[in-house]
Amino acid sequence: MGKRTAILFGATGLVGSHLLEILIKEEEYAKIVLFNRKPVKALHSISPKIEEIITDFHDLKQLEGYGKGSDLYCCLGTTIKKAKTKESFRQVDFDLPVVIASIASRKPFNRFVVISSIGANAESRNFYLRTKGEMEQAVRGILGEKAIIVRPSMLLGQRNEYRFGEVLGKWFSGLLSPILIGKLARYKGIQASDVARAMVWLALHGTESPIIESDQLYKLSKKYLA
Repeated sequence: MGKRTAILFGATGLVGSHLLEILIKEEEYAKIVLFNRKPVKALHSISPKIEEIITDFHDLKQLEGYGKGSDLYCCLGTTIKKAKTKESFRQVDFDLPVVIASIASRKPFNRFVVISSIGANAESRNFYLRTKGEMEQAVRGILGEKAIIVRPSMLLGQRNEYRFGEVLGKWFSGLLSPILIGKLARYKGIQASDVARAMVWLALHGTESPIIESDQLYKLSKKYLA
């Protein structure tokens, strides 16, 4: 068993739930620390490696208790519809990753792997993509090469909640997939499990590129399985 610790934010989401399953099986990690808003039932019966910390995310001082030998995974994210306001959306998709990165900068964490979005751009007129782009800039500015940004395209997989927009998007993604080749390959839908595997590979092996696009994530997920 390895000596690394995985610290996961967003374990109940689409990518985060897959990531947790992978981390449990990954021998490099001796411990998995989850920061959740609500307790997840039967976690300790799933794996003795798991430690759960319940938080409203306004106070993350407990994170400072970890450091050397730890990898941070941030799968936090919401939608404007669910958040109800742009301010609430920004708190989850910008403020929280930046706060986590700030704490990490004061401790000897290994790497911080955070989910962004394809098309993220701090100069975008689209609020969602602009927020993601600003988050990327802020996190990289704080952590430098320790920050790894992943930009998945349309996420495929079974969510616990119904999102009509995603259902429609997945239908179009499947329809267009055969013609999305070459430079357009990054726009293909990607399984959440593939994103999760790629994130673990990146945390364990690092990368020369600070931003990993969706088509690269797919290839890294296959490397992880090899």
